[in-house]
Amino acid sequence: MSKLVVLNLGKGDLKNGFPAVTFQLWEDSNPIPMQSTGGLPAAPELSELYRRWHLLYHLLYEAVSLRKVKEKLRAVAQDDIEIDEEDVTNISSIEFGNLCDELQNKMNAWLKSKPFRNIDQKLRTKLAPTDEVRVTIVASSDLVRRLPWHLWDLFEDYQKAVFCLSTPEVDRVQSLRKQQSKQIRILAILGNSEGIDVLKDRQMLEQLPEAQTVFLVEPQRQELNRWLWDKQGWDILFFAGHSVSGADGETGVIYINQTDSLTIPQLKNALKAAIARGLTLAIFNSCDGLGLANQLASLHIPQMIVMKESVPDVVAQEFLKYFLEALSEGESFYLAVREAGERLQGMENEFPCASWLPVVCQNPTEAPLVWLQRTRTGERDRSTLPMKRLIPAILQMSVLLTTLVVGMRSLGMLQLWEFLTFDTLMRLRPDEGPDSRLLIIKITEADVQSQPAKERGSASLSDRSLAQLIEKLESFQPRVIGLDIYRENPVSPKYRNLANTMKNSDRFISICKASEDSQNAGVAPPPEVPVQRQGFSDVILDPDSVVRRQILAMAPASPCNTDKSFSFQLATRYLTQEGIQTKLTPEQNWKIGNVTFRDLENNSGGYQGIDSRGHQVMLNYRSTSSIATQVTLTDFLNNKINPDLVKNRIVLIGTTAESFHDYLSTPYSAGYWPYQEMPGVLIQAHMVSQILSAVLDDRPLIWVFPNWGDILWIWIWSVAGATIALHIQSASNLGIAGISTLGILYGICFGIFIHGGWVPFVPSVLVLVTTSGSVTAYIKFQTKNIL
Repeated sequence: MSKLVVLNLGKGDLKNGFPAVTFQLWEDSNPIPMQSTGGLPAAPELSELYRRWHLLYHLLYEAVSLRKVKEKLRAVAQDDIEIDEEDVTNISSIEFGNLCDELQNKMNAWLKSKPFRNIDQKLRTKLAPTDEVRVTIVASSDLVRRLPWHLWDLFEDYQKAVFCLSTPEVDRVQSLRKQQSKQIRILAILGNSEGIDVLKDRQMLEQLPEAQTVFLVEPQRQELNRWLWDKQGWDILFFAGHSVSGADGETGVIYINQTDSLTIPQLKNALKAAIARGLTLAIFNSCDGLGLANQLASLHIPQMIVMKESVPDVVAQEFLKYFLEALSEGESFYLAVREAGERLQGMENEFPCASWLPVVCQNPTEAPLVWLQRTRTGERDRSTLPMKRLIPAILQMSVLLTTLVVGMRSLGMLQLWEFLTFDTLMRLRPDEGPDSRLLIIKITEADVQSQPAKERGSASLSDRSLAQLIEKLESFQPRVIGLDIYRENPVSPKYRNLANTMKNSDRFISICKASEDSQNAGVAPPPEVPVQRQGFSDVILDPDSVVRRQILAMAPASPCNTDKSFSFQLATRYLTQEGIQTKLTPEQNWKIGNVTFRDLENNSGGYQGIDSRGHQVMLNYRSTSSIATQVTLTDFLNNKINPDLVKNRIVLIGTTAESFHDYLSTPYSAGYWPYQEMPGVLIQAHMVSQILSAVLDDRPLIWVFPNWGDILWIWIWSVAGATIALHIQSASNLGIAGISTLGILYGICFGIFIHGGWVPFVPSVLVLVTTSGSVTAYIKFQTKNIL
């Protein structure tokens, strides 16, 4: 991410301090900057340190003979700085190095001062180590602009941060250039070359790929003026030769030939015309250029590179070589400057502080130059592609891929993958705790074995045990009793009270099983229980044999002649005592209280071509380790339960003994091996809980988009994949962005799922990845043939 930091020091100076320092942080995604204020204390010692550094620096670079050294020593002596003539060689290796370290330490200590701490902390909080950051210093003092800001430890911590200078007043120039050329246009001025080798600068510029360079060798003023007015416009203005800034650092002069010099005001009109026609970058590869930059900034040129002190010829040439190499190979402008400057450190045994010299002066409202040459992967920059042709092609591609994926989905090719995603989302939800309206009495293997085999026969619960259980339950006054055990045979005459309860108790509900086909006979209900208190126990298995749906009602099928499900009967009888009514809507959906249970269609969400007969809804399992309080038959009959756990509750009685094989796969077991299946009575409890929670607690039912909504959702993520590929060129960055977007997609799907929405995840992943890859491939193909 690219960020811009503007640090405005105001009108203070090092002697009196900077009481009103303002800080602004601009991000690409936010047009409104974050702002903060602070201050910097007076630091006169920095002023003295820099003055000494400046003098010693020029001693080292200008003392080419002992005579010149002595002349400099006399000048220094007049400034009350004592330097031994005999220690000139020691100055370069010891004193100057110590002075550089001291200047760096003092400057960082100054920037850690208490008035500035608020800005420094906010700055570091908002920046990430991977951010590309322009840290722009705005100061009116020439001395402050000349300080080695690049030594601020912020730039050590943020390797993609670049120090720049700017003026307090900036503005954007409206460009008259209709279209950028297919090549970078460079106007190169090779000025007075006395004592320096400008031919090496020329050779480097001539070798630049995809660049058109016009060289003006020691031109006359009229010739330079004429070329600046060229109507094709320029991208880069380059100067190599001699230059110097005024004593106040506000003005500068370039020497264009052996006899003539020019100031920026003398070229003002021509330079303004060049900037209006697209001039983006001025490079003054010459000495002491801050004065030039200050004057040129008033014309609002986007970027400049200058040397802030006298620069040895070979250092200037090496910087130019490194910078142009990085920029033309696809590196961003600011990182190319930082890399080139840092590479100069390798020359500092011979040329101390070489890496201190280059500095960027910029107009922060303007975008930097982007080289049109091939990137490091050998392809041309995608910015050269005409967007009018690119956007329609990408939109057509996204529509085509969306259609393809939707077609695969409609054929059921993605169904199992969507089921797996559904199950994963189901398991990730936060814990809801058990449903306190339910109690489960489970018949365990031990409970089965504790009953005499002669009494229970092949059933899990004998008449005697059931009679004891129902009698005790009735005394505790539950609201509904649900027997989730098949009992197609009549009760023994010995247990007449049990038969009467089953026949007459309004709170007693039993199960039966509808006949599936001629080969799979159903199970008849208990003959004592009237049809209005019967419920079918049938469940619907998805193609992978997992229970994800709940059926509320269906047409009766012999021998189970009820049209209501067991869970529906239990829940609605409980809710009736709350004064809540149940009815069918005109659209033939069940409505309980204010909640409508909308039937699934043949193609609903991840389901494609299902048998949707009856009133089916998705089963929103309660996210909990235990759906309700559970007690074994033996413990209940032995009074090891608090009667309050029964009163006014729905009591479900069912078998959990493994020998009866009443176990089914659910989303909480699907995908695991071996499967940890759930007893049927617990699944029925989840179904009952879903109805109660939806009506009484506003807990969401699982919903899906209509078909057109699914298609729109999938297409949006296809466009997202295209957008990523369109704006990110680096393969590694594209991978990171793709993975991040997939994470965002998953997070959005999970957030919606918590609120009941099952939206397409797998199809969205497919279109996001395939569209991103296809657009990248398309752009690569187009860029190879653009020129």
